[in-house]
Amino acid sequence: MQPSTARLTPDSQLLKPNKTETLAQKNAEAELGGGQKRIDAQHKKGKLTARERIALLMDEGSFEEIGKFVMHRTRDFGLDKEHYLGDGVVTGYGTVAGRLVYVFAQDFTVFGGALSETHAEKICKLMDLALQNGAPIIGLNDSGGARIQEGVLSLAGYADIFYRNTRASGVIPQLSAVMGPCAGGAVYSPAITDFIFMVENTSYMFVTGPSVVKTVTHESVTAEELGGASTHSTKSGVTHFACANELACIQHLKQLLSYIPQNCEDEPPMLAYDGASDESRPALNSIIPDNPNQPYDMREVIEALVDTDSFMEVHKNFAENIVVGFARIAGRSIGIVGNQPAVLAGVLDINASTKAARFVRFCDCFNIPLLVLEDVPGFLPGTDQEWNGIITNGAKLLYAFCEATVPRVTVITRKAYGGAYDVMNSKHIGADMNYAWPSAEIAVMGASGAAEIIFKREIAEAEDPQAKLQEKVLDYTEKFANPYRAAFRGYIDEVIMPDQTRQKLIRAFGMLENKVASMPKKKHGNIPL
Repeated sequence: MQPSTARLTPDSQLLKPNKTETLAQKNAEAELGGGQKRIDAQHKKGKLTARERIALLMDEGSFEEIGKFVMHRTRDFGLDKEHYLGDGVVTGYGTVAGRLVYVFAQDFTVFGGALSETHAEKICKLMDLALQNGAPIIGLNDSGGARIQEGVLSLAGYADIFYRNTRASGVIPQLSAVMGPCAGGAVYSPAITDFIFMVENTSYMFVTGPSVVKTVTHESVTAEELGGASTHSTKSGVTHFACANELACIQHLKQLLSYIPQNCEDEPPMLAYDGASDESRPALNSIIPDNPNQPYDMREVIEALVDTDSFMEVHKNFAENIVVGFARIAGRSIGIVGNQPAVLAGVLDINASTKAARFVRFCDCFNIPLLVLEDVPGFLPGTDQEWNGIITNGAKLLYAFCEATVPRVTVITRKAYGGAYDVMNSKHIGADMNYAWPSAEIAVMGASGAAEIIFKREIAEAEDPQAKLQEKVLDYTEKFANPYRAAFRGYIDEVIMPDQTRQKLIRAFGMLENKVASMPKKKHGNIPL
């Protein structure tokens, strides 16, 4: 029998499923998330959708989605009748300013962004890809927490993410933007990552919410007061950046990425720099007040030393007695740690020490050179500090600097007293180049306190104790409250005029760009926690 050569009629073709249309329908369904009604509700709260956030973050047309049609597998509590393609999280990769990044964005329109087994699997798959390919991962968090209907499966999903966060720590940059609720176990993934961004009035983080707090401690507190962006950027230090809105948050994310490398084996981005004919900064010659107890703003020193408008401050509103952030000098990305004389005289306390230690360790992880601007009268005294562990917390900063193998340069602008002199990247703990301005005072303590101790008996026996004290203060100041004794010993490499500082830094960091240093072989150190 001859094979039939009959063709399908147009009518019979209509009866056959159109595979192209099916794909288009499923793509449209996935991109709609929880539906237009929930998208509208998201917008009414002043929030963008997961896909809108990704579109703002990534270079146009660069985003490639992974796992778009994934659905949950749960059949309990009526979930077998409710499925959404993507299962509440959008995952994929693309470029930001031409550089590869991986991103996941939780979709609050689907089950309130609650994390399920498959939701977590999508994030874990993305994290594995980021680690294997050595590129940053960015999490846009907007979730009500674990999907209660899945019980331990959702808890296991969180733990799988935490494990990968820890494995990736120090290998690839991990950035977290909290753009809605982030509560319970969900907070620990951002906490392990390198930097946290929050949006004012629309995002919050806490381990237990206001209702539980009310039940257990009888405190009445709102979600914003308990764990909003303002709270965590000023009181707890949990978040590094509090942003006015989601657009500002994403712009800050992009800016931060411009300072950091792809991974721990890469170098930070370097911008072209033609060089100015005159790198001197005369304004710095008059920035230190004549009165050693009068404050000045270290940010003014920073702005004068770095490339124009390149300083990006981190943790701006937390532990304001120390300033940390990223900048560029002659196009080179650097991290800056500077005591702030305008707040608590620039003294080191618990919060300042932990803030700076965390920043120093990040820079060391990712090959970002460090500049330290020092004006520190010591550690903050008092029972509150001692009872809350200033010893251990101050040691964190000491440990961080001692451990760092990146190029390290210190400039002492004024005070460098006591143990704080040692801690703030002194030559003795491995700094590469140490400069001091003529106004620098490097001593165990201030002249007045030192004179009172050293010449206590002589002052007490004098006819005019006050006059004798002043005489001894001047004597101590002349001998010790200057940078020259340290320079004689080689602890200071050069005493320089303030206006020369930028030129010295450009040359020093250029000289150190091929620095090779390593730590003794070990599994890992035991930082005082």
